[in-house]
Amino acid sequence: MAQTTISIRMDNQLKSQFEEFCSAVGMSMTTAFNIFAKTAVREQKIPFEISAKATVAPTANQVAENDVAMNLAAKLIEENRPALEVLAK
Repeated sequence: MAQTTISIRMDNQLKSQFEEFCSAVGMSMTTAFNIFAKTAVREQKIPFEISAKATVAPTANQVAENDVAMNLAAKLIEENRPALEVLAK
């Protein structure tokens, strides 16, 4: 299968945080974006909810809950890495 290169504009801090997350779960940003793209194409939808809710600064509890959720997501991705790598191909 032929490959192509894409360019994405992203805030520097977000890029660093995403690289750190991807590294923590044992994948590259390219693999993460490929998984996203393949899931979107397969399901014919964005594979997560998007809403226009008002943005407010998160509370300390929300930040802690997000950290717990990210750690859980990282654990689930790590446990399912072989299947995710197959999807990314």
